[in-house]
Amino acid sequence: MPLPSIRRLFAKSHFPPSRHVSSSPFSAIEAFDPPPVVHTRRVVVTGLGMVTPLGCGVKSTWTRLIEGGCGIIKLTPEDLQINAFDPETQLHIYDQLTSKVAAVVPRGTKPGEFNEELWLNSKEHRSISRFIGYALCAADEALKDANWMPSLQEQKEKTGVSIGGGIGSISDVLDAAQLICDKKLRRLSPFFIPRILINMASGHVSMKYGFQGPNHAAVTACATGAHSIGDAVRMIQFGDSDVMVAGGTESSIDALSIAGFCRSRALCTKYNSAPQEASRPFDSGRDGFVIGEGSGVMVLEELDHALKRGARIYAEVRGYGTSGDAHHITQPHASGRGAALAMTRAFKQSGFHPYQVDYLNAHATSTPLGDAVEATAIKSVFADHALSGALTFSSTKGAVGHLLGAAGAVEAIFSVLAIHTGVAPPSLNLKEPDPIFNDNFMPLTSSKQMPIRIALSNSFGFGGTNASLLFASAA
Repeated sequence: MPLPSIRRLFAKSHFPPSRHVSSSPFSAIEAFDPPPVVHTRRVVVTGLGMVTPLGCGVKSTWTRLIEGGCGIIKLTPEDLQINAFDPETQLHIYDQLTSKVAAVVPRGTKPGEFNEELWLNSKEHRSISRFIGYALCAADEALKDANWMPSLQEQKEKTGVSIGGGIGSISDVLDAAQLICDKKLRRLSPFFIPRILINMASGHVSMKYGFQGPNHAAVTACATGAHSIGDAVRMIQFGDSDVMVAGGTESSIDALSIAGFCRSRALCTKYNSAPQEASRPFDSGRDGFVIGEGSGVMVLEELDHALKRGARIYAEVRGYGTSGDAHHITQPHASGRGAALAMTRAFKQSGFHPYQVDYLNAHATSTPLGDAVEATAIKSVFADHALSGALTFSSTKGAVGHLLGAAGAVEAIFSVLAIHTGVAPPSLNLKEPDPIFNDNFMPLTSSKQMPIRIALSNSFGFGGTNASLLFASAA
């Protein structure tokens, strides 16, 4: 319809008188009042929970981490979750994998072990897959640590969940495909779809505790855990909830996932006979990451809400920066521009300056390109603060491998614990540092007791997605 005809149409329509005059053709329509002003609220961390290759639980994991422990082992055919295949096929698949090391969560009934009978095989949890079980376990620890088990309906409505994952349960997909090949599709579990959906980790936590606030699940590859926490922070800042259970989870130690990463030449292959030396962030001998599994979950809370109930506060979340490389599906831009943007945006939101940061937990996964690019970005953002040796930084993936969708959450917890305990964790296996480093600009190779008031955690993922979380001491 020509513009004059539109004007005539609206001129004949019966609208209430407008309080706001506009030159628009639609000026007869009453303009809306502006939305309510949102006052950003402060967000703190009040609970922590972890399931990692170093142990089940925050205490087990953190103790082993700062002592220089490593959770990487040599894989066996039994670790690949291909029991639906005959033994000969299983062995053939195992032989074809070029990477045979992984960071596996210890399982059993002893302290520090993940109890499968409790979290995967009980009547309550029989329909869930491993990545969901890890999230449930970590969330349970975090909620107990925060002493937040609300019973009032109003409290449950203001408590939400934001737990994402990177891949989901590929082993369930493989088993289902085998049923098709065997023409036994009628044996497919009715829980197949709920077992593989990423958002079911968040969903199960929400259902278990009756949390009716936001129910969210980010899926941003290896930045998932950081994005899940950052998104949860914003939900509290903007009043969508008072409390959020946030983090990431992953369980992708299976034949198909490992084969896929092997084919993309992303995994370490040089250290199959020396698994604890395989993940070596920033080292010249690095040749790929070590796949890991686990979950990290933290309880985030609006500051006044936490203070009113006398909650212990580990740290405050002061900044959340995100960016996109807009460059390549797997490779970061050589300049480190995406990583630098994420970090600088976190600083802009926080009100802090790079020279105020005491500790940085790097994403560095032990890949030849990625580690060097992140080091370049750190130099560009922190400048003299980094080059003078005043910035302490490390990559904890030497100890736990790369937990994919859970990595950002677990490493954010490490950053919070560094502030809370005054100990910076080390980078393992740094024997011959990459040439980008020098005497002053060098990753930490052993745990260091030091005052840590501000810590930054980096997470980057396939597709060029980046996230940085900035934490500060609450004291």
